[in-house]
Amino acid sequence: MAFIDYYKVLEVDKKATEAEIKKAYRKLARKYHPDINPNDKEAEKRFKEINEANEVLGNAEKRKKYDAYGEHWQHAAEFEKANQNQRYYGSGGTQEEFNNYGRDGNDDYSDFFESLFGNAGRRSRSTHQFKGPDYTSELQLNLEEAYSTHKKTITVNGKNIRFTIPAGIENGQTIKIAGHGGDGRNGGPKGDLYITFIINNHPDFKRDKDNLYATVSLDLYKAVLGGEITVNTFDGKAKLKVAPGTQNGTKVKLKGKGFPVYKKEGDFGDLYITFQIKIPTHLSAKEMELFNELSKLRAS
Repeated sequence: MAFIDYYKVLEVDKKATEAEIKKAYRKLARKYHPDINPNDKEAEKRFKEINEANEVLGNAEKRKKYDAYGEHWQHAAEFEKANQNQRYYGSGGTQEEFNNYGRDGNDDYSDFFESLFGNAGRRSRSTHQFKGPDYTSELQLNLEEAYSTHKKTITVNGKNIRFTIPAGIENGQTIKIAGHGGDGRNGGPKGDLYITFIINNHPDFKRDKDNLYATVSLDLYKAVLGGEITVNTFDGKAKLKVAPGTQNGTKVKLKGKGFPVYKKEGDFGDLYITFQIKIPTHLSAKEMELFNELSKLRAS
């Protein structure tokens, strides 16, 4: 397999910051996503390379190994152990000590490693298995979709994957779907798929973790005299008492009317209502007269 330069895949410089790599990945992943480019094999290939590159460069430890060993970064431990053994042998140790140094009775060299350095060392008695690369993807949901547990099907590298999204998933949260990453090597297990959720804003409700916030218009007369109103909750309606003399910006809490708590069935946050007093306009002559009388009464 030809060497793939992950920096070129993500179109970033080798000195790119973590934030720059993340930004580049998101931009390219959206551009080449299979949902945007159905039946486009070239886009599918690019999307797979982009995910693979982000899996390595987006992880500080893997990126360090990649920068040091390039295409052989997954075998960094073997290279480092070889260097350790070579340093020991070069410092005056015997050949027997060199062969046994750092070993637990099993030969740690893989066939891959010996293919690079020849048969100078002892030949491996077993073939090492390597887990396949992990994939990463983003999935956008509206707030209604995040409110209830439901199943979703997405396409990753040409394969349809159906999974359950638990109610209460948060914006920016990442979940793992085991075994849906890249193929392993030498019979090793498949990698995993990591999905990060982007929750879109809602026109009427603002979410903060498990709580919801909404603004409700209240007419002046109800604010002054008090009474009862009906307000929208996220899954229906609720009656709410208004105290006489309610001020603009007053907040009230509706317990248990917020967002579901992630993976805690039956638990909900609260809904916080902020009243916005609506001042009447286009008053009739009679109304203006009455307001003037009220004004004089308040001033006396």
